[in-house]
Amino acid sequence: MRLLKKLHDDNQAEDVCLILEHPAVFTLGRNGSSENVTVSKSFLAKRDIELIAIERGGEVTYHGPGQIVCYPIINLRRKKLRITEYVDILEQIMLSVVKRFGIQANRDPRNHGIWVKDSKLGSIGIAVRHGISYHGLALNVNIDLEPFSWINPCGLTGVSVTSMERKIQQSLDISEVEFAMKEEIGNVLGHPL
Repeated sequence: MRLLKKLHDDNQAEDVCLILEHPAVFTLGRNGSSENVTVSKSFLAKRDIELIAIERGGEVTYHGPGQIVCYPIINLRRKKLRITEYVDILEQIMLSVVKRFGIQANRDPRNHGIWVKDSKLGSIGIAVRHGISYHGLALNVNIDLEPFSWINPCGLTGVSVTSMERKIQQSLDISEVEFAMKEEIGNVLGHPL
């Protein structure tokens, strides 16, 4: 998080995008409630998984190996983008990436991100300070889905979470999906980051 804040604070000339995988962690956004974590702190401690409050919007989510997390640090003012337009762009990036792998996903008015029917495939949680974005999106490639059952993902009840690998029913190399994401970021934003 320190690197993310430093890149945000230093964003004067160029836009930057971090694409990475997190170790297993639950994050609770500014609007989040720990009531949406349905297991005890001791349960999480036994599994060596932290619950961390962070600055992004949104509720609780899980990050772990097999999930691509993308943190675009973009000067939205310079690009003349409103926050709603920026969220649409993040959704479009994920929709374009999964389409390359034969997955037809969609947006859903219940919650930002991308969905396959009633299962959430990708999430969005952003923060904007001084017109510069940080935080971003998380796309489930081949992540262990069990930890999502320990929370109400994004504060929603009665929804499931899925992965690209589960949808196409074959193994996926996450580096191929990361490459596709880099290309789609360039395509959607009009230039590579």
